[in-house]
Amino acid sequence: MIVGITGTLGAGKGTIVDYLLKKGFKHYSVREFLTKEILVRGLDVNRDNMVFVANDLRAKFGPSHIVEQLYSVAKVAGGNAVIESVRCPGEVDALRGKEGFILFAVDADVEMRYTRIAERASSTDRISFDEFLRNEQREMTSNEPFKQNLKKCIETADHSFKNDWTISELHGKIERVLGQVAGSGRPKYIRPSWDEYFMEICSAVSKRATCDRGRSGCVIAKNKQILVTGYVGSPKGLAHCDDVGHKIEATIHEDGVKRDHCVRTTHAEQNAICQAAKLGIPIEGATLYCKMVPCPVCAGMIINSGIVRVVCEKLYQSGARKLMEDSGIKVEVLVNEVEKY
Repeated sequence: MIVGITGTLGAGKGTIVDYLLKKGFKHYSVREFLTKEILVRGLDVNRDNMVFVANDLRAKFGPSHIVEQLYSVAKVAGGNAVIESVRCPGEVDALRGKEGFILFAVDADVEMRYTRIAERASSTDRISFDEFLRNEQREMTSNEPFKQNLKKCIETADHSFKNDWTISELHGKIERVLGQVAGSGRPKYIRPSWDEYFMEICSAVSKRATCDRGRSGCVIAKNKQILVTGYVGSPKGLAHCDDVGHKIEATIHEDGVKRDHCVRTTHAEQNAICQAAKLGIPIEGATLYCKMVPCPVCAGMIINSGIVRVVCEKLYQSGARKLMEDSGIKVEVLVNEVEKY
């Protein structure tokens, strides 16, 4: 099977690649191919030169030159392969003629995509939001067959993924598609686990957050039932950060790194626990779902509330995690990555 990946900037092409690598796929990257060519030409590695060199190669050797080179290497290596990232309709047309080829497209909310590339901070990602939009618009459409046309590539994809929620949710979508492609007859639908189910709801709750520095949500559940939810925002009656800006203070974490925090807001975990207390909902023995390992203040509230299990999407506060585990709370992290908050 040969999977080509196209999509908008920062949508999650690399996340799909990482998942396919775990499935035994070999990875062939257009970005790496172009980086080598840029260095050979003595140019700086940036997005402008990526576009220039890619268009130059396609103009000289044909619209599908780059992916044809990568395909040749993949063919010799054998096995399942993923080619990242397909940006030109001519590349799609060339790969369509290869046995077992399918095209994946991925997209996400534009502000979320910019946040991702800002956190990734590679040599081609250190740009302003306005420049990010200009770059994408430049690569989105073209009447010339050898230039980038993401819009056309995305439209011709066999399977399209919206990557606005959790990584586990995206993984589930990919797994179902792989089952359809590899299997015969009616594909088996793979249901999300209960943890994935509640974490997806947690992500939906986070969309109500009122501070753009860390839109996070929280779900507290017991016996497969939601008891209460909460999201990050200013205390009741006070102005929202999204409306008046942030109140920032710096703190030193247990890893010695100085980080800025918005002290105007109440964390999602705190809001959920307070809502439970206000409404008289017993949460002792429950599981709490959240975006990242809670801060020390949230950890203390979780311990005192009687919650017995915490499931986080990503890592964050190792000291607070130890605090909860020392108190007997089981802490689980779905993705072994540190959340940049």
